[in-house]
Amino acid sequence: MRQHLPQLQKQIANKAPFFITTNLQAEDSASKKSYPVGKACLMRSVMETSNQTSNHRTPLIAAGIFLGVGLGGFVDGILLHQILQWHHMLSSIQPLINKSNIDLNMVWDGLFDAFDWVMTVIGVLLLWRAGGRDDVPWSSNTFFGSILIGAGLFNLVEGLIDHQILGIHHVKPGVHQLAWDLGFLASGVLLIVVGWLILQTLPKTIEK
Repeated sequence: MRQHLPQLQKQIANKAPFFITTNLQAEDSASKKSYPVGKACLMRSVMETSNQTSNHRTPLIAAGIFLGVGLGGFVDGILLHQILQWHHMLSSIQPLINKSNIDLNMVWDGLFDAFDWVMTVIGVLLLWRAGGRDDVPWSSNTFFGSILIGAGLFNLVEGLIDHQILGIHHVKPGVHQLAWDLGFLASGVLLIVVGWLILQTLPKTIEK
């Protein structure tokens, strides 16, 4: 058995496939000494594979985050600004009490939508580039988890800057506006956490 030990060690160094499924021990028949030959290599191989998979997923994660930011902004703009009309971009500092303020808020709502559009286009371009790479694993978990993270980042950043720091508008002005603003922030944190948890699950790959 001793004469085969160098060959076994060479296979370990090259991360031979049979190593991944067992902790191999080569025993010296003369001295009855055990040679643990699989455990350390197995751990190193798993860690390296995990790091490589994470790096290869980065283009798809980036595309998902940009798309999430854009889509999250569109939900805000379409639902809260236009359909429900709870607020407009500058409605807390320029209330809609005259035509001039209405026009100003419409312009800023348009700029807000333009930002969402730019984020979405960037996300689509990144997704297209990721699709042209053979080393990027296509995973529904990775993609949709990243979208949720992007949407959560939008709610969190927009809620902190526009609602709390600048105070240019609130989710739903009135006696309970702080509760609505905090709920908006909480929804952002929740989306980020759920998206991150989805990213940690075993990827469900999709054939390109």
